[in-house]
Amino acid sequence: MRELLILIVFILFLTIIFPITLIKGYDIIWSGNEQDDINQKYEVGEVDEDYMVNIYDTKAKKVITMEFDEYIKGVVAAEVPGGFEIEAIKAQAVAARSFSIYRLKKYSDGHPDHPQAALCNSIHCQAFLSKDELRDIKGRNWMYEYWPKIEEAVESTKGEVLTYDGKVIEPLFHSTSGGMTENSEDVFVSALPYLRAVDSPYESESPKLNTVLELNAEEFIKKLKGEYPSTNLTVDNLDKKIVVMERSEGGKIIKVMIDNVVATGREIRSIFALNSTNFKISMTDDKKKIKITTIGNGHGVGMSQWGANGMAENGSSYNDILKHYYTGVEINKVY
Repeated sequence: MRELLILIVFILFLTIIFPITLIKGYDIIWSGNEQDDINQKYEVGEVDEDYMVNIYDTKAKKVITMEFDEYIKGVVAAEVPGGFEIEAIKAQAVAARSFSIYRLKKYSDGHPDHPQAALCNSIHCQAFLSKDELRDIKGRNWMYEYWPKIEEAVESTKGEVLTYDGKVIEPLFHSTSGGMTENSEDVFVSALPYLRAVDSPYESESPKLNTVLELNAEEFIKKLKGEYPSTNLTVDNLDKKIVVMERSEGGKIIKVMIDNVVATGREIRSIFALNSTNFKISMTDDKKKIKITTIGNGHGVGMSQWGANGMAENGSSYNDILKHYYTGVEINKVY
């Protein structure tokens, strides 16, 4: 009888207790694209293939739920032209997926600006258009020609995200840098190691690479004095009263002296609705007109979308594009 009890205990140990011990004794390691790296551990449960994501609809003022990669397709379709090279669209897909997962993790209880969900469907987070919206805005021919391309870009990079030091990053992106991107601390608050200024030479096809705003000198002065009432500005002294104090490594204006006030480039951009903070102010010879010439479109941090397309046209893969614009990153799969 004793021998029988020992045998039963031994069988229980082999079939139940020992396997449980094995399972609990190991962490799950997600490998990179090329080889396993035991030093890189990625948090399990970020998303899976059937993950449903809540998105706050800023127009309808309600939460909508959809499959995660369907959301990414809508982001990509809204963020870049369908006529872009496929490798540039893939780069946007990976960047959009990474941005989304970063926000879902950071704001798991809802974003402060929309507590109902971590993400919204406006440029506050990422631009997004549903298939119905795309059909209404862009037309059926666009859907026939370009939607399959969007699907290919998202599905061929399925689960791929950008990581730095083993963690999913917040990969910012913009339309056109104007030749060089920005260090994150020159535009926002934090200095992030993967958001460094880099050259962006292939942007010549961007429709907003160079723009000119022209307005009456009196109107220009009125707008500035409305924002900075202590300034003494006249048509005759403007050329001496506005002086650029500091530019970023990427060429954008950080600080500008307006008479007795130090303003930021972002403030001036907002006042005159400029495309970027890389601008130059000039006056016509008769002093009646002011011209503001702007280079680039957007905040300039991270990936330039038109620069990415230019790189793709010159033979770069989406891996090349992403690793150019995001310093020191790796591309890994989270599902």
